[in-house]
Amino acid sequence: MSLRSLAPLKATPLMALALLAACGTPQEQCIAQNTRDLRVLDRLITESQGNLARGYAFVDVETTHTRWVRCEPPTVETLPDGTVRREPGRMCLDDITVTERRPAAIDLGAEKSKLVSMQKKRAELAKAAVPVIAACKRAYPEG
Repeated sequence: MSLRSLAPLKATPLMALALLAACGTPQEQCIAQNTRDLRVLDRLITESQGNLARGYAFVDVETTHTRWVRCEPPTVETLPDGTVRREPGRMCLDDITVTERRPAAIDLGAEKSKLVSMQKKRAELAKAAVPVIAACKRAYPEG
């Protein structure tokens, strides 16, 4: 099995996420769609605060490793004389990509400035979200 044959499987988590997003009530879906930027900023603010608390960031680094995989299954065959012949199957080399989180140096001054900027933008987005959330609640009242 090669990585190319696994490519369709990479979309599965994205599809699952899309299905989960569609599971909320119409009101929840409306609010989620209209406050996406606010949630993204919240995640980035949390990440930046963690970076400042640690004094460094994390970066994702992809590396490729080669490993042995079974490319033909083992076979068991019963011969006419009753003896059983077992073949172990064939092994092949396959490349896999592994993502590792590694620490990385950051400019603490720039990170603090970025955090302040994101917090300011978050306040603006939160203020703008109030009437949007109210409109979603009016459009899709819950019992």
